[in-house]
Amino acid sequence: MWIADKWRDYELCDASDGERLERWNGYVLRRPDPQVIWKNEKSSPLWKKADAVYTREGGGGRWTKLDVPGSWTVSYGSLRFKIRPMGFKHTGLFPEQAVNWDWFSELIRSAGRPVRVLNLFAYTGGATLAAAAAGAEVFHVDAAKNMVAQAKENAALSGLAGANIRYFVDDCTRFLQYAVRKGIRYDAVIMDPPSYGRGPSGEVWKLEECIGEFAALAVSVLSDDPLFFLLNSYTAGLSPSTMGYILKLKLEKKRGGTVTAGEIGLPVTQTGGILPCGASARWTKTR
Repeated sequence: MWIADKWRDYELCDASDGERLERWNGYVLRRPDPQVIWKNEKSSPLWKKADAVYTREGGGGRWTKLDVPGSWTVSYGSLRFKIRPMGFKHTGLFPEQAVNWDWFSELIRSAGRPVRVLNLFAYTGGATLAAAAAGAEVFHVDAAKNMVAQAKENAALSGLAGANIRYFVDDCTRFLQYAVRKGIRYDAVIMDPPSYGRGPSGEVWKLEECIGEFAALAVSVLSDDPLFFLLNSYTAGLSPSTMGYILKLKLEKKRGGTVTAGEIGLPVTQTGGILPCGASARWTKTR
């Protein structure tokens, strides 16, 4: 398991009975997490002192007890991100992804050449900013206009407003198809697709049913000398082994290199355990 254990402004204080208790730079949040199937005593006093709580209601939910500002910031190294309680229990950042940011940032810094990174389903720009801070030219693609706007805000907060980042509000499949037609290539691809989505014609897709096609399309826009490929997923039906197998078929068999796959997680302060938060498959070119 790859563990994001270098945070200072974020802490997973505890996790029990379907909930996680988190500190986001001074503000404590309680929100649901389906991975937390165990029950340990909620002995931390912070459980009763949370500044914001997300409550499940029917098929949805809402934030209650919102004793927090509309937004505030957290830092990870030189990067700064705006945090705000949003729908579907989200906060605008997935802190466990920091372990992937550190991994590919080192690859970019040590490449010794210009690196063009394509970030698909790029959300609020965590990976985009990490790659840009490491020196890459980044192409940030997400279909949600408000998420791209927040990514730009995060870039400004991080002192990267003038960095070599290009933002696209577009369907990722359509963007890739255009790149294939035009012969546009990238040295690295980051993919973090949601479990469900809509295609360029409005069709609904389910990640487990189309991840192979997505990956193959993304692989087809890699340059002749690619640096890395990162595939992330929070879909329960996609294990790290499955994702690693896909990259072996789509990349390792054709390009060589090495594929590794595993869970990503966050350390839990109260118990000393690790909360699994998703899965990643990584490919790097063997030199």
